[in-house]
Amino acid sequence: MRRLPIYFVIDVSESMIGEPIEQVQEGIGNIIKELRTDPYALETVYISIIVFAGKAQKVTPLIELYNFYPPKLPIGGGTSLGNALNYLMNDFDSSLQKTTPEIKGDWKPIVFLFTDGNPTDKYESAFDKWNQKYKSKSNLVVISLGDNTDTNIFGKITDQVLLLKNTDSESFKKFFKWVTASIKTSSVSVSESKDDGLHLAPITNGYLSKIDLEKGFSKKVDENFAVILAKCQSTKRPYLIKYQKRISPSEFKELALNTVDYKLVGAYPVENSYFDLCESDSNQIKINTSELVGFPACPCCGNQFGFSHCGCGNIMCTGEEEVSKCPWCGIEAKFGFGEGSININRTRG
Repeated sequence: MRRLPIYFVIDVSESMIGEPIEQVQEGIGNIIKELRTDPYALETVYISIIVFAGKAQKVTPLIELYNFYPPKLPIGGGTSLGNALNYLMNDFDSSLQKTTPEIKGDWKPIVFLFTDGNPTDKYESAFDKWNQKYKSKSNLVVISLGDNTDTNIFGKITDQVLLLKNTDSESFKKFFKWVTASIKTSSVSVSESKDDGLHLAPITNGYLSKIDLEKGFSKKVDENFAVILAKCQSTKRPYLIKYQKRISPSEFKELALNTVDYKLVGAYPVENSYFDLCESDSNQIKINTSELVGFPACPCCGNQFGFSHCGCGNIMCTGEEEVSKCPWCGIEAKFGFGEGSININRTRG
């Protein structure tokens, strides 16, 4: 039986922390549950999951549907689309069965690439390689989770760029039902008509739309989230403090100006595997603390101050202890309240 490979290539950068990554995790599980009730899918569909942040990683190799169990998705630093694409192409070469005089190879793989931001790496050479050698041999669908991405970038590698504008729970549920229907339709097509073209389900509701790439927009930097990396003093575990951009009318109405800041969304513990998915270079973007609204408690140990700045430049938590020990540099010091604001490291997101 020829396989229909389905790849989920998922952005697990810092901006996905919290509800977005949880919704994707749940959505993948619902897709698998639904596909297992479809006889065509059971016969043909094989699934693989690749995640990417600063680096790319395969969390599930290509495996038959009935043996697939959704993994827990990690979080990493950065959004290296070029690394993700190179990793995907290498996996095509090593995992897909090619047609030979003796046997028919796999059907064209279908790739669903989910991202909520813009690339932070130099992706051009990976794009060139994709377009020259792999684009015609696969079906790539890019889904922007929210409207923070530059769709012109993704239009360089595929004609199928979709926008999930609202990222609430109900929109995610509808979207993943659409993905499930698209996989079912494609599995029927390869089973009955031997057609390995892409057969996406109709888009009939406003939650999802296909991007008109000729009318795409361009932004040099994705500034919709500010995410700060910190460590717990007690457990040494890393956590991410996530802020969302907020635009408010200025108090000086006669000037017709808006003010921009970042409001706290939450603080989330992550595993040490976060660093395995981060970019190798240490260049950091800065943000001034005056732009941040709200400071959390530590999500790991509950210390009251989850946003304490050590002299080494890193963020940690502190509590009622007289002397604190930095989990980053090991220096012991007394912490107090300072005046004014400072520039701190901000993740690539």
